[in-house]
Amino acid sequence: MSDERKSFRFMMLSGGYSTDLRGKQSVRTTFKLSPKCIDAMSLLAGQLGIKQKSLFDHLMDDTQALKAIAEESPEEQTRRSERVAKTYVISRRTLEVLEHFSRKFETPRDILVEFSIERIMPLVEEERKKHEQRKKLLERIDDLHRSSRKLLAEADQTLDSDDPVLERLFHIHRSVDQGCQEIDSIIAKGRKLEEFSG
Repeated sequence: MSDERKSFRFMMLSGGYSTDLRGKQSVRTTFKLSPKCIDAMSLLAGQLGIKQKSLFDHLMDDTQALKAIAEESPEEQTRRSERVAKTYVISRRTLEVLEHFSRKFETPRDILVEFSIERIMPLVEEERKKHEQRKKLLERIDDLHRSSRKLLAEADQTLDSDDPVLERLFHIHRSVDQGCQEIDSIIAKGRKLEEFSG
């Protein structure tokens, strides 16, 4: 994983962005973005367990990248075709940063946002690969679940109902059963990644 992606994950998981209370106030604003970018924001926030507002905070914190995007040629900025209006809740500080760069470089906000989102597309691909690995592990986990159930049934046939080993096997099976349900839920959440074409 690149240093930039490690930094991104650390910032997201530690909440390491501006602590200015006014800057964290939420505002609603609408951008016209490609469906791919809209999907990427939703998927990545869902997989990382964070709000899309936090993703926007991180993207707009990278002023060097914003400057580079804003300085791109007009042809590059207008080469995008299909865009969809999408309303997001973002922090006031993020909106102010975005509008500052938009005015300073005379670049539409939508362009700044879309190109910023494209920078995190590799992270969506990483999450998709992890999802595929989890699916492979799920087959083995299901085997473990079946084995624990079978072992419990055998113990129930041969041991007294108050036997301490039977009691512990019951607790083991219950833990495995609960773990399997939680893993199923995680994998179900990642199903949308299978349809994403970055």
